[in-house]
This record gives sequence, C-alpha cells and structure tokens, in this order.
Amino acid sequence: MFLQEKPVPGRLLLDDTVPLTAVIETSQSLQSHTEYIIKVQRGVSSDNVWQVIRRYSDFDVLNNSLMVCGISLPLPPKKLIGNMDREFIAERQRGLQAYLDSITQHPLLSSSLIVKKFLDPNSYSANYSEIALQQVSMFFRSDPKWEVQEPLRDIGWRIRKKYFLIKNKDVPKEKHLLSWVDLGPDKFLSDKDLQSAMKLLTSLSNPYLCPLMFSSTSESSALLIRPFNENGSLRDHICKVKPRENYLKKYCNPKKSQGLELQDIKLYGRQILEALKLLHDSGLFFGHLHTTNVIMEDGVCRLTDVENGMLGVPSALRAAFTQFRKINTTESVDVFSFGHLLYEMTYGQPPACVPVDLFPSLPYTAVVSVLQSILSTEACKSGMPTVSALIQTPLFSDVRLQHSEKLQIKVPSRLKEALKVAKASLEKRLQEEQRLLQQHRRLTRAKSHHGSEEERKRRKILARKKSRQSAYENEEEVSFRNNNNSGSGTSSPLTCPSSPTPPSTTEHAPF
Repeated sequence: MFLQEKPVPGRLLLDDTVPLTAVIETSQSLQSHTEYIIKVQRGVSSDNVWQVIRRYSDFDVLNNSLMVCGISLPLPPKKLIGNMDREFIAERQRGLQAYLDSITQHPLLSSSLIVKKFLDPNSYSANYSEIALQQVSMFFRSDPKWEVQEPLRDIGWRIRKKYFLIKNKDVPKEKHLLSWVDLGPDKFLSDKDLQSAMKLLTSLSNPYLCPLMFSSTSESSALLIRPFNENGSLRDHICKVKPRENYLKKYCNPKKSQGLELQDIKLYGRQILEALKLLHDSGLFFGHLHTTNVIMEDGVCRLTDVENGMLGVPSALRAAFTQFRKINTTESVDVFSFGHLLYEMTYGQPPACVPVDLFPSLPYTAVVSVLQSILSTEACKSGMPTVSALIQTPLFSDVRLQHSEKLQIKVPSRLKEALKVAKASLEKRLQEEQRLLQQHRRLTRAKSHHGSEEERKRRKILARKKSRQSAYENEEEVSFRNNNNSGSGTSSPLTCPSSPTPPSTTEHAPF
C-alpha cells in the first residue's frame, strides 16, 4: 500500500545541511524603529545570496524561541530611550552580528527550523507538521487498525521529518513510532527500486538493526513504522535525558552528560561496527551514523533509520565531512561518523570541530589510538581506515559478541545493481560539492593573501623600485639626446645608436 500523494510542482530538493552565513550589511532608521539589512548566503556559491530585513524585535522573538536550548546567547540588551542615536545603532549592529555568528556556527541551532525561517523565510514557509498530519490521516483512513496516541514534537533535528506515537488496536499495550519524512536531494533510486529496497528492509531480522515494521513511499515522501523504545537513543543514554523531550533542550547543553566506561565503549563500538560491515557487505549504503540513530535495547546497540540513505535525506554530519576530499565514499563517511560517535561515547559530548589532534587526557590509550586514526589531521588528509581494520584493532578485536554466527542480508541481484548505481550517483554529488568547496578555499586564500599587510608592503616596494627604474631610464634618454645635439652644433634628426655605419662608396685601387 502506498500513499496517494502527488508531487508538488516545481518542488525544490533543498539540502538543509548546507550552512547559512549571515552578515548585517547596513541599517536604516525609520520614524520609530531601525531595520537591519542582512545578507544571507547558502554554502559557498555566490549565486545563493539574498537579503532579509529584520528589526531588533525580530531578533528578540528569535532569542525567546531559542531559550529552550539552555545556552546564554549574546543578544544585545533592549534600550527604550536613545535607541535611535547613530552611535548606539552602530554598536547594536555589531552586537547583533556577534549574535548571528553564535547561532549560525552552532551545529544544532543553525540547523533548527527557527533559525532557518529567520534567515530564509521563502524556503521554509511550508508547515511540515500540517503536511505530515495530512499524510498520516490518509494512512489511518486506509488502515484503521492503527491509532495516533500523541504527536512527538521536535524530538529530532530533521526539519522535514515528523514523529507520532501510535498503537495497534489489536495489541494496545505495544507502542510504535510512526515517522513521516520528505525525500531528499540524494534520492537516486527509481520509485520502483525504492519500494523494493523498503520491502527488503521491512523483512530483515537482525540483532544490530532496529526492525522496520512498515513502510510506504510516494513520489516525494515516505511513511515508516517501527517499535518505540522507551530507553531512547545512545545519545539519550550518554546525556541522561528523556527521549520525548525537545531535542534542543536535550542536546544543546546537557547538564549530566558523561562518557561511558571502557567495557561499554568496546562492546557498543564493536556492535555498531558489525552492523556497518553487514550493510557494506550487502551493498546497502547508510551514511547516517550518529548517536541519535543508535537505539539501546537490553545492552545491545541497534542502528535505526537505515533507510535514510535510500530516501536521499542529507546526513547530519555532511557539513563536516565535505571539508575533506579523501572522505568521498559512503564507506569512508560511515567510518568518519563512527569516529564522531566513538568520541562522544568516550568524552560525553561530540567533538567541537574536526580534525582533532589534541585529545583530553584519558586512561584508555586504545581508544585514543582509534580516534587518532579517524579524526586526526593526518587521517582526514590521507583517508579513513576500513570497518574491517577497525574491528581488528586491540580496542575491539577481543570483544565477545552474543551473536557469533555470520550475519548476512540477501539482496536481489536487480536491486543490488540499482543500489550500486544510486550509490555512485550519491558519491558523485558529494565529490562535486567537495571540489567546489576546495576551489572556493583556494580563491579565498588568494584574496586574503592579496589583501594582507605583508603583501601590500611588498607591492609598494616593487612599485617604488619600478618608479625609480623608470625615472633612471628617462634621465639616460634625455642625457643621450643632449649629448648628440651638442656634438653636431645644429639641429638634426637623431641617428639610432644601434644602426650600422654605412659602407664607403670610394673605390680603392688594387695593390
């Protein structure tokens, strides 16, 4: 059964993970207030630039909406008297710019719908909660055994994905999680092949993969049902928070976050690596590994949202791994993501930035060794280790698993070929994005060097030398002309000094 949804004409497949930068270019004072003109750019392309106009009151509303994150953001204070003074407006503009920088550079805040709407209202005007509710209502009308218990608002970071807690009327005590998601820009499977892939995923029974009970896809979205786990994700476990809370409240500034014990790091890491190896060996691509996509159940880590790669939604870490041209395959993306996950399991929080060359002091030398092989500058430049190589490291090789039998997924040959082609297309888009980013970096470095103080001094010295040389040559030419004129005593045309002396016309008598 599939949703009867028609694609929106001219629908834009926007990559929500591409970062937005915002610069306040100027301000304009009206009768009773001041407006700030903000230039916003998506990614590195100068073609994706637009302007938005915001008042201080708009910034204040934004800040109130972000207070749930528990972070003290540097919004300049209000001022009722003298707020139209020129000097005050200039000072406030600088403060508002610092505020914009703080939220656009924060990995969770920058990806939130609240911030996206503030900076790009045209692209985020749709009410995705309403769209999701309409699709879910259509599904329930066609299959009345299911019943919505409650919407789970903002439990995940993805803007175009909504969650509902539902139950089966035949088994009312069991809770299930229904999710609706918009298909993304990396969806390269045909509709028919996508349906075959989703059918395969719903048939899987594997100790390291969270079961997918039901899936329904249309030309532009998907509806999925899987068991609801009250224990939440691996990140919920690390941050010691409740799974149903707002994700900004849970993860932006967790108060009780703590790294795991070494034995748990080893066990959970090995289980996740086994899941990745299983997917890679079967020809399935993932690319969405992070601690919120790992479910904890009876001491076993299980990957969830394995279908994300096939649905084409962008990875949460895409802005990070596009920085490195050696991370250009789905396998290397999974290993890079595993490095982030391992760091978070170890230190209780994700790395502030990558590459990481200085790791906080830790008695687990085997953990640091693996982290260095993935997150260090050298690793990011030279390439990622394989999943099999990570399993063989001292950190994971001696872990004893409950499920010792060899696990495999049997993928039909036609679907396997379609997945291979889609994977190649996904990697091609990634590599092209990395090429453009590298090109932009070279251009930025060249401009920075050209405008540096040292370069300006060098150009001034060269200009002075050239000016002195030109003046010296002019003096020589004037001196030469004066010498020629004084020797002849009369004014006559100058003879080119390089011209040969004409031969004599007098005939000489033979000796």
